[in-house]
Amino acid sequence: MKKHNFSAGPCILPQEVMKKASEAIINFNGLDLSLIEISHRSKDIVDVMENAKSLALELLGLEGKGYQALFLQGGASTQFLTVAYNLLNKKAAYLNTGTWSDKAIKEAKLFGEIVEVASSKDSNFNYIPKNYNIPGDADYFHCTSNNTIFGTSMKSFPSTNVPLICDMSSDIFSRVLDFSKFDLIYAGAQKNMGPAGTTLVIVKEDILGKVERAIPSMLDYKTHISKDSMFNTPPVFAIYVSMLTLEWLKNLGGIEAIEEVNQKKAGLLYSEIDINPLFKGFANIEDRSNMNATFNLVNDELKETFDEMWKEAGISGLNGHRSVGGYRASMYNALPLESVEVLVDVMSDLERKA
Repeated sequence: MKKHNFSAGPCILPQEVMKKASEAIINFNGLDLSLIEISHRSKDIVDVMENAKSLALELLGLEGKGYQALFLQGGASTQFLTVAYNLLNKKAAYLNTGTWSDKAIKEAKLFGEIVEVASSKDSNFNYIPKNYNIPGDADYFHCTSNNTIFGTSMKSFPSTNVPLICDMSSDIFSRVLDFSKFDLIYAGAQKNMGPAGTTLVIVKEDILGKVERAIPSMLDYKTHISKDSMFNTPPVFAIYVSMLTLEWLKNLGGIEAIEEVNQKKAGLLYSEIDINPLFKGFANIEDRSNMNATFNLVNDELKETFDEMWKEAGISGLNGHRSVGGYRASMYNALPLESVEVLVDVMSDLERKA
């Protein structure tokens, strides 16, 4: 039976990407050697790195605009402290919209004063705060564009004179934005790009080199720029799969094309949530995420029946995070519309049987 993978991450990847990646594990580029057993200094691997970085900048519309693309290790969680290490002199502003921004704030507090300009913690992060003020003397403003656990998404971003930093781990490459508004973007690969093991960082070079502290080499963006993301041995497989995924996206028509598909998927599921009396959405309607739809049963006595139904339909990864409960349907770029249709059919069937 075909599986419909709604996992929040590591997430679904395109089948053609999985096929090419599996072939490269056995025989990469006709070398009769595996991708994961040859030197990262070899021309074949250097080409992978350069292509992956170039594709990232191209798809985001940032080529030739003073940005560098880096593929680093440590996950997005390491970026929580790396951002502060490189950019925080005295004070930074943070918008708190969920677990990951909460953790980013915790790490940044080790380096200076943190101003939490707004938070949605009062409602278990089911909305995005609006109309907040960013201090003009802040070293930067940090936000999280999409909140995987709670199913909320920032639909717009503030205009500010301070550097704009964004954790886009769970929605990068999923929707059209003016990415030139951001001075630094970071994203763990395992949501929309590839397997866990690498993190994409897009940084505008002119914001670097302004802190007074000494920065450890592994946490210094300038070090990684100067070494072309190869200061140490990079996670070759994760970067290769990310490169394949970015090629797949480019061939589809880029971010504009995938955004249209993502809107159809999200629209279909949210419509069912809203018209089906057995379900209720968790996130505020105006802040709903196209990547992660969170919802609950109105009557928990139906849980056992519903769980059996969606599992029998070949659906996987639908259980909600413990912070919210209920269900979470993650609809990343590679998830086909067909999978959402199957889920909606199961939800409709439950209503007919109840």
